[in-house]
Amino acid sequence: MPAFQKIVFVSQALTDDVDALKQALDMAHRGNAELSALIVCPEFPPQQATYRERYEASLTQQLDASIQAARRATGIGADELPIRIELESASMPALRIIRQVQRHGFDLVIKQAEHDEGERGFKAVDMELLRKCPSPLWLYRPPPTRAGAMRIAVAIEPQSVNAQAHALSLRLLLLGRSISQHYGSELHIVSCWDFPLEEYLRGNAWIELADDEILETVLETQRHHRAALDKLIGKSAVGGDIRVHHMRGDAGKMIPQFVADQHIGLLVMGTVARTGIPGFVIGNTAENIVRKLDCSLLAAKPNGFVSPVKAC
Repeated sequence: MPAFQKIVFVSQALTDDVDALKQALDMAHRGNAELSALIVCPEFPPQQATYRERYEASLTQQLDASIQAARRATGIGADELPIRIELESASMPALRIIRQVQRHGFDLVIKQAEHDEGERGFKAVDMELLRKCPSPLWLYRPPPTRAGAMRIAVAIEPQSVNAQAHALSLRLLLLGRSISQHYGSELHIVSCWDFPLEEYLRGNAWIELADDEILETVLETQRHHRAALDKLIGKSAVGGDIRVHHMRGDAGKMIPQFVADQHIGLLVMGTVARTGIPGFVIGNTAENIVRKLDCSLLAAKPNGFVSPVKAC
């Protein structure tokens, strides 16, 4: 598994967290990492402050019960992997989570995704974390009910415009390979290319390009993109059981459809725009993808990303 050293499991005390906790316990145990748990919840009304202690204690007990259930399912006892529980009772939960990450140096955040049955995408807190959390974020959903190992995919753009984006693509490939090996499944590598100018050129009386010239330009675009993809995969040295999907079309549409058609349980991808601006929000393509996903998501940002959330 990836070499994460300090993992935090985040609960909003609104869902059954046992399956996501099993994932967190397993990752921390296999990687010999520390595991903490953080509850973020609304602040109790000041006029009822006398009940606050019982309110917070009930949430802690609820999470502890889920942890014990996850321990029984995984066989990972408290002596092998202790978990410290902390609670933040205040407004702006995403901000509280990010400040905890900054304060304690967590290098992976695992959280049950907020969603309604049958709903795609992620809700407000999860989207804010995707935009602003500096550490990799695993938004967990139960895998599709399908026989066999969980299916893992990594989405990459091989024609990166800067060194940071290129390094992130390599990192995503290694993350995907490591996790797919853990689950004993093949790794699906998906990348999209397109030549949107084609529809403007065909039949344009002002330019009068022959159809075969346009076709050759399209094919050359495809060849260049595939060559860059193959070079990136080779540089990453991700061997073993991999399958490459080189698809033509808009990534914001193609990747969510691919995830659905292939019954992908976890998508690994980068979630920052390719502008190089520190703290820049999630890019348009990435946002279009995550808003249509119904699987788990492991999102990472380039090295050097600076969260716009100020550390306390």
